[in-house]
Amino acid sequence: MSDETLSNLLKEDRRFEPPAELAANANLTEEAYERAAADREGFWAEQADRLSWDQKWDTVLDWTNPPFAKWFVGGRLNAAYNCVDRHVEAGHGDKVAFHWVGEPADDKRTITYSQLKDEVSQAANALTDLGVGAGDRVAIYMPMIPEAVVAMLACARIGAPHTVVFGGFSSDALASRLTDCQAKVVVTADGGYRRGAPSALKPAVDEARTKTDVVEKVLVVRRTGQDVAWDDDVDVWWHESVEQASTEHELEFFDAEHPLYVMYTSGTTGKPKGILHTTGGYLTGAAYTHWAVFDLKPETDVYWCTADIGWVTGHSYIVYGPLANGATQVLYEGTPDSPERGRWWQIIEEYGVTIFYTAPTAIRSFMKQGREIPDARDLSSLRLLGSVGEPINPEAYVWYRHVIGGDRTPVVDTWWQTETGSIMISPLPGVTHGKPGSAMIPIPGVAADVVTEEGESVPNGSGGYLVLTEPWPAMLRTIWGDDQRFKDTYWSRYAKQGWYFAGDGAKKDSDGDLWVLGRVDDVMNVSGHRLSTTEIESALVSHPKVAEAAVVGAKDEDTGQAVCAFVILRDEAGDGGADIVEELRNHVRKEIGAIAKPRQIMIVAELPKTRSGKIMRRLLRDVAENREVGDVTTLADSSVMDLISAKQSEGKGED
Repeated sequence: MSDETLSNLLKEDRRFEPPAELAANANLTEEAYERAAADREGFWAEQADRLSWDQKWDTVLDWTNPPFAKWFVGGRLNAAYNCVDRHVEAGHGDKVAFHWVGEPADDKRTITYSQLKDEVSQAANALTDLGVGAGDRVAIYMPMIPEAVVAMLACARIGAPHTVVFGGFSSDALASRLTDCQAKVVVTADGGYRRGAPSALKPAVDEARTKTDVVEKVLVVRRTGQDVAWDDDVDVWWHESVEQASTEHELEFFDAEHPLYVMYTSGTTGKPKGILHTTGGYLTGAAYTHWAVFDLKPETDVYWCTADIGWVTGHSYIVYGPLANGATQVLYEGTPDSPERGRWWQIIEEYGVTIFYTAPTAIRSFMKQGREIPDARDLSSLRLLGSVGEPINPEAYVWYRHVIGGDRTPVVDTWWQTETGSIMISPLPGVTHGKPGSAMIPIPGVAADVVTEEGESVPNGSGGYLVLTEPWPAMLRTIWGDDQRFKDTYWSRYAKQGWYFAGDGAKKDSDGDLWVLGRVDDVMNVSGHRLSTTEIESALVSHPKVAEAAVVGAKDEDTGQAVCAFVILRDEAGDGGADIVEELRNHVRKEIGAIAKPRQIMIVAELPKTRSGKIMRRLLRDVAENREVGDVTTLADSSVMDLISAKQSEGKGED
């Protein structure tokens, strides 16, 4: 990380101590740090004991073949049993698992643990009837409806690894993921509601099926009532199969290392990486961190995580962690501003939400709207706030705590990744004096450091690379079908030390607390979602008028980073026409999805390249962020940046 980046980090002197009552009754107290450090494996065994095991493990951790970890070796369990059945057997069947709120204002369902058990059993029977067995992959491409959670748990119940694809991704993005993991069945819906209107989903599945031959059956939930194309040989209605199936289902238990799911995340080579998580370690990590970091009291708390289940936050902190802990949750289908801008606050008031977990992007958008909207609602039920997806800037943290939390709630600013499976660095709400903008220190059981290129721990006040120095239960096991890429991507930089390199830069402040500074590779963080520059560049170059493209992430006050593209047109395209910028923006949307649509596209004659042909994205970032362009001495042609900067100052290329 450059010294400039580090020195720009504001010194933060504000502190917020834990509320006395929360500290007195906290699930995890200060002694846990010492206990975990003294006997890390013993500590993790204790957390695994919070789950129900059909067969206890023989060995907590097998690290004889790093970086391929095995946790709770010899143990057998079932993730769905842990999330549903055991709570019903313990007499909590009437407890609410989900208060589901659809985007249309009158669309609501309350689902108890008993009802959830019946629906998961029915879906497990229906998937079995469709030919799905243990080890077969199932893709889930759904809106935020209860059936999405049911489908995930039904897969876990029968030992079929699921891959959930975000409903905003295009048919091409879906097809590449279906092919990579060889998904036998897709579970989808006719559509979902988005900003007051039905948004179709099944047509993208139909189109994806024309690009891959792996899918045998498509299970379709009727949600919006839209007309959909139908293939009787492939398509099956949920209400005609799942809802007619028996609620009795004999589950089996699986090895702790049995694959639970594959989650695709952007890779720097353009090909998405299928991150594999297995059952025992992942469930241990998700359940422990949800209980510890959010101080969950399942008897009294109403918990709401606003993430989509298409992202890992939805897996760990809507489905597996909270349900394993027997939580009562809110599940919401729509956007925060439909049908009114205060929809989220209205839901918190209506259901008495006590724990709220959302992204800095959303918080910044609410700051922009002003405090009058949340002030119109009673948010006094809230006792803890969480932030996820990207570092939260100090002012957004303070606004969140002050306006939404009424100055009485701790804010847990959590750092973790798709790859880590569960939270790694976060304040503990009953222990930590919160510091706005800092993720603070690793949670008990986790070991992290900030190091130099050579692997030396940096002193307080310095920056470097964020590494995890000890294995942890919820860690990714490999990249699906590509062990070598797994080693190269995450373990090669510090292979000698055996450390996991997260890909993020970080700083230790003068107190030794950690500040995560963002990606050091070319992956952007847009609204908390990691997008590969290479993937977007590939989409642009697939347009017939485009010869070359370079994409950078530029700071954006609403989304954290925004996609900015620099494009060279083919000679035969001329100037591309008056509408070329909008045409290219929409092309990226079609190829990847709306989340990747560039904020800005600049048509340029050349790109800044080194003599070896490498594009200098650092310089393009300077232009995109309206900074003085940095050192150009390594460029093959330094005049290129003069031309690009001049064009930017003319204001061309912006939408």
